[in-house]
Amino acid sequence: MLELKGIYKTFNRGTVNEKVAINGLDLKLEDGDFVTVIGGNGAGKSTTLNLIAGVYPVDAGTITLNGVDITNLPEHKRAKYLGRVFQDPMMGTAATMGIEENLALAYRRGQTRGLRYGINNEERKLYREKLAILGLGLEDRMTSKVGLLSGGQRQALTLLMATLQKPDLLLLDEHTAALDPKTADKVLQITESIVARDNLTTLMVTHNMKNAIQYGNRLIMMDAGRVVVDIRGEEKKNLTVRDLLDKFNVESDRMLLSE
Repeated sequence: MLELKGIYKTFNRGTVNEKVAINGLDLKLEDGDFVTVIGGNGAGKSTTLNLIAGVYPVDAGTITLNGVDITNLPEHKRAKYLGRVFQDPMMGTAATMGIEENLALAYRRGQTRGLRYGINNEERKLYREKLAILGLGLEDRMTSKVGLLSGGQRQALTLLMATLQKPDLLLLDEHTAALDPKTADKVLQITESIVARDNLTTLMVTHNMKNAIQYGNRLIMMDAGRVVVDIRGEEKKNLTVRDLLDKFNVESDRMLLSE
């Protein structure tokens, strides 16, 4: 489904601020893989997602999605293949528009027509059904402005929008980091439910080791811009936080120890 081969990325090359972010990264995801990604600050986790999404061009290497080389494809053309949820709940939704209007934008992704065509009853029924699955009562507030929602509600809505038209790949960039623990757990449960229901190939960056172990069928650890640990199957099911600490020195990044 996704293959990154020989990826390199350096920022501010040739200056005093030069930073090697990705250094010979090789990564391959199979169809339906739910991969959690951990690593210290500066390990290259978010940069990897940005390179896949086309936010930055790669310096070298290739990115292949569903058998298609997208290495040189601009960001806006990759968007139709990808779903993405960011760390900041304020991103990914239009605060001044209603819940159903935001969903309509997501539902019509890739189409040329806009909201001037209106939302018909069939669409509205679909949105209501999808919102009900979240268990947050948003199906009864479809005309409410998104800016009035809590951070957790907005993040759950963004997740729903990102998967409304099934993406080839779902990118989750620490999408629960800005939420309180109870709300974060709820959003993670919703995430797991949607990913399983639609068999979505997913990359989820997280700083929380317990979450990285609990969710997904595969865990990778990054350091200095490359994958240093890749665990899946039964080995992952039996993992503990101590196992990960033993595999990789993370003392320099206390956030990684969050439980």
